[in-house]
Amino acid sequence: MGDHLESRACGTLLGLACGDALGRPVEFRSPHQIERTHGRITEMLADGTYGKPAGTITDDTEMALCIARSLAEHATFDPADVADRFVAWKASGPFDIGIMTANALRRIQNGESWDEAGRREWELSPEGSNAGNGSLMRCAPYAIAYRDDPDELVRVSRRSSSITHADPRCQWSCALFNRTLANLQIGIERPLETALADLETELPDDVLDAVTPVVEYLNDERADVELANSGYVVTTLQAGLYLGLTADTAEEAIVDAVMMGGDADTIGAVTGAVAGARFGLDALPDGWLEALSVRSELESLGTDLLEIGPQSA
Repeated sequence: MGDHLESRACGTLLGLACGDALGRPVEFRSPHQIERTHGRITEMLADGTYGKPAGTITDDTEMALCIARSLAEHATFDPADVADRFVAWKASGPFDIGIMTANALRRIQNGESWDEAGRREWELSPEGSNAGNGSLMRCAPYAIAYRDDPDELVRVSRRSSSITHADPRCQWSCALFNRTLANLQIGIERPLETALADLETELPDDVLDAVTPVVEYLNDERADVELANSGYVVTTLQAGLYLGLTADTAEEAIVDAVMMGGDADTIGAVTGAVAGARFGLDALPDGWLEALSVRSELESLGTDLLEIGPQSA
């Protein structure tokens, strides 16, 4: 196993955490408010939204940790175990948790099965609040564990999403995102375009319509890509892929994501996973990494997840 692959795997997880922690203090702020108060954010900030110390992670990284720990312990995707870890995390009283995530996990706490709770919550949720980015933000560990098994990666990405976010837009956003991350880690030249070509016929129209302009832009076709800072899974996927794949450095990608404001921690986390997979761990600023209390565990998990192969799927 090469150092290059290990750097990209660990970079995926730590890029996610860096984007999450960098964006946390300015979540819900507009780009203008951020610029006026902070200028361009290039260092971890204290206080701000939720009033936490610099480098504090949110539900994005905490839920990704639940997945990574489960994969590392079981050497395969165990959805019931992942759901149990989510429920235990919710019971610990996190300061940040999405509405759909909280509602689905409450159903599991009340006795519904993991594979029913998310679907029932989705069926009861009106359009506009039924396809948030709460499963996309956490799904990157699967891209490391199943990087060499594309079909299984799609399956586990979709099933894991459905624990809390059963909308097809959420499930397929996770699948396309993770296929792109896996392609970055193993060095495929056109990681998003290759993933899109494989999954295009399966993707919901909203997902396809958001991602196609990003591919066109990457192919120098001067496509117009207008990014949004909402919590909608499709716009978060689009922003994360665009910023992560077009920036010149990992730092530029993550800072640009955070400066969008709005759902800044999650846009930062999704972009950070792409940038970390693309540029590797060493491309992430030392000051950011040093501020993360979970740095050593994420590095260890990144290495552990590389040991999971198709034979254990």
